[in-house]
Amino acid sequence: MPVIETTAELVENTYAKMKRRLEIVRGRLGRPLTYAEKVLFGHLDEPAGQELDPGEAYLLLRPDRIAMQDATAQMALLQFMQAGKSETAVPTTVHCDHLIEAYKGSVADLGAANTTNSEVYDFLRSCSSRYGIGFWGPGAGIIHQVVLEKYAFPGGMMLGTDSHTPNAGGLGMFACGVGGADAVDVMAGFPWEVLHPNRVGVRLTGELGGWTSPKDVILRVLDELTVKGGTNRVVEYFGPGAESISCTGKGTITNMGAELGATTSIFPYDDRMHGYLEATERSQIAALAAAESELLRADAEVLADPAQFFDVLVEIDLSSLEPYIVGPHTPDLAHPVSRMAADARENGYPVNLTAGLIGSCTNSSYEDMSRAADVARQAAERGVRSQATLWVTPGSEQIHQTIARDGQMQDLEAIGATVLANACGPCIGQWKRDDIQKGDANSIISSYNRNFPKRNDGNPETLSFISSPEVVIAYALAGTLDWNPLDGELEAKDGSRFTLSPPAPAPEIPDKGFVISYEGYQAPDDGEHHQVVAISPESKRLQVLTPFPAWDGEDMERLPVLLKARGKCTTDHISMAGPWLRFRGHLDNISDNMFIGAINAFTGDAGTGLDQLSGDRGVGFPAVARHYKAEGRRWVAVGDENYGEGSSREHAAMCPRHLGAAAVITRSFARIHESNLKKQGVLPLTFADPADYEKVLETDCISVRGLTSFEPDVPLTAVLHHDNGSEESFPVEHTLNEEQIAWFKAGSALNLLREQSA
Repeated sequence: MPVIETTAELVENTYAKMKRRLEIVRGRLGRPLTYAEKVLFGHLDEPAGQELDPGEAYLLLRPDRIAMQDATAQMALLQFMQAGKSETAVPTTVHCDHLIEAYKGSVADLGAANTTNSEVYDFLRSCSSRYGIGFWGPGAGIIHQVVLEKYAFPGGMMLGTDSHTPNAGGLGMFACGVGGADAVDVMAGFPWEVLHPNRVGVRLTGELGGWTSPKDVILRVLDELTVKGGTNRVVEYFGPGAESISCTGKGTITNMGAELGATTSIFPYDDRMHGYLEATERSQIAALAAAESELLRADAEVLADPAQFFDVLVEIDLSSLEPYIVGPHTPDLAHPVSRMAADARENGYPVNLTAGLIGSCTNSSYEDMSRAADVARQAAERGVRSQATLWVTPGSEQIHQTIARDGQMQDLEAIGATVLANACGPCIGQWKRDDIQKGDANSIISSYNRNFPKRNDGNPETLSFISSPEVVIAYALAGTLDWNPLDGELEAKDGSRFTLSPPAPAPEIPDKGFVISYEGYQAPDDGEHHQVVAISPESKRLQVLTPFPAWDGEDMERLPVLLKARGKCTTDHISMAGPWLRFRGHLDNISDNMFIGAINAFTGDAGTGLDQLSGDRGVGFPAVARHYKAEGRRWVAVGDENYGEGSSREHAAMCPRHLGAAAVITRSFARIHESNLKKQGVLPLTFADPADYEKVLETDCISVRGLTSFEPDVPLTAVLHHDNGSEESFPVEHTLNEEQIAWFKAGSALNLLREQSA
């Protein structure tokens, strides 16, 4: 067995530290603790002196490990190389899963990726060798599935440079998606800083059955809390119903907690986790967790009276839960399947389904594939094939080999499925479609996690719906949204009519065990014997970073408004993925995608606006920003609610910073993006009165005053300079603490880290 960085010794040491820290915290708080609090407080850097005030204090924490996917790892490692460290301070891994385009199938697509991305893969592999990082090459699997199989453990704390890192919460881990700069802090030996999250409890009773799956639990929670409902909160699942859900099913639920905007989501340790650890070669860790079971769940008083200990409490009876479909364009627009047909007709959705897609980091477990294969088998036995093109993404080579051995892959291929590489593919825009053209209105259904416009295929007219893998297969067989899998009929090859039966309960652990795989894995090595491959100055894919300039010590005066975004402005709108992924290691090149998806509040157009210096209209935002930068002018962007929702990609903060952003003023921020802006030296501000958003005009310049006496909890003043000579001023708020203000003054957190490491 290769060297894996999560060892029994690491876990044993983590539990010992947690118990020592919690003894101090319990003495301070004098009350019972939720499970999430135990893990959170059990990783405090200074438990005796740390301020503990949910929603107000910033916690300094000591995570146990870091995980990075290839698209975000490039920028993270470029930043780490500037930190002046010889190796990472905590176990760290890189997973090559984002840069593989889905087109023809696993073999062809993986071959193309290895050729197209060879420069990037060589860089990541050499960085991993140099700094003692575990490396999983292309085809090994999606980061979150591999982490669940190899690294996650109950009670641990992990940061990942991907927003769906909370997938590991299905194995009882406090796993949080962050930008690369946060990961670099921990890799360099510094604590991780995060706003002390408030608490959301989800009490589960009953048991899942029939067509209902773990995916429907999180879709139900999204329906209730919305995409903003988890911001600066931890979502903790518990109750008798939780114990009936498989470990990988729990991972599905916590994975999509990212769509709530939650800091993380987590389940307590139970027998299902124990069995999964044993089945994935971690029996020693399973034994350690079993011996510390009291540490790895909420205190009894919390379970007896949860309303007293959670800020928000959601109750879900799994036995009465109906399968859901969510979408289009947002993951919190929920339709029970019994209502989907009527909702599609009422809203004018294209009912014909052009594609069905299953897998991704959210739903690619053995249990998922088995339930989907059950539905496929029912159809194949009657000579029915998928009416929509069908794509299947195994989550890891371990899952790929296991379902090939046990027949699920063949069942899916029998109804027309194309099996893709073990990678993210269409889930993150890496999907080459030949069946539609840009602008063609069509609907697709997937078992993925996000469905923003253009997210999957780059086409703004593709309406993307999300459900469980088994429901996706059923709808793909029907080929239409105007149908209900609970009682809808299909036509067999012989002309007879039949109804699909609910998929049989499927094991999360195969009867024959998993086909254990380490294919593509390179273990950490002694970095002193390795060098990072040189980056060519002519490279289009990689670029050595230049430090951002420090604050000039003055207020911001008369900065032009580059953009006023209307409505949803996610990280996909700010810095798109898809074909732009190839530039994730080249800051200047990828900055050409800045705001190209953002909707201009003054025109309704995407990606273009007014160049105030030239007077030209309809100019792409990157070109306007480059013009301002060339003239020595910094600028301001204005946003709506939940600005920066979605991915952890720090490029959505770094690209504006690179092109001259001084501040972003919004009605509200998504957590990760606000943190990323702070890290890169961009000032994130919110309107004290959200209605002041309406006062910003297309030709305005903005001053931000009060910076010369910048302090925590003290609002600043924004002044609008209208082109008719009039002015309006109003307060704008910020959440920067003293350390974050120091980042701003230094020009970025990395600049300050470099000074401290010198």
